[in-house]
Amino acid sequence: MNTAVHHSRNWPDSAVPRPKGRGIADYYLLWTQGIYYGLTGLWPLVSIETFQLVTGRKTDHLPTGRDADHWLVMTVGVLVTAVSLALLTAAWRRVVSPEIAVLGIAAALGLTAIDVLYVSRGVIRPVYLVDAGLEIVLVLMWAGVVLTKGKRSLLIN
Repeated sequence: MNTAVHHSRNWPDSAVPRPKGRGIADYYLLWTQGIYYGLTGLWPLVSIETFQLVTGRKTDHLPTGRDADHWLVMTVGVLVTAVSLALLTAAWRRVVSPEIAVLGIAAALGLTAIDVLYVSRGVIRPVYLVDAGLEIVLVLMWAGVVLTKGKRSLLIN
């Protein structure tokens, strides 16, 4: 019987079957990236003032002039937080599926590209290169998971 049906409908959280024999590095990576994305995604949503102190003034609120109208910063914050929730859910369930691997890798690569491109163009502050460096570490960690586990083991949970 499919265990996904069981733990999505009938099983209490404490009884959710956790796959055995998977490397702890997989789950460490999910928790690390999930927490990091949670913190960086929520930060501008909670305090746009402190976020801009570190990252620089943003102009996405200029049409209205209201500091509460940082629509682009808020959109990115919500999306990064959503990715965080998916990664943390996978970490909690101890499931490293191909979809989660693609999400983790693609998010890290995309954010790295944006950081590097827009710092090089002088659009955003060089402090974003710190994030780019951390994103590259995440990509390398994902590469290690994929290479050591192989395609087949990512499909078997």
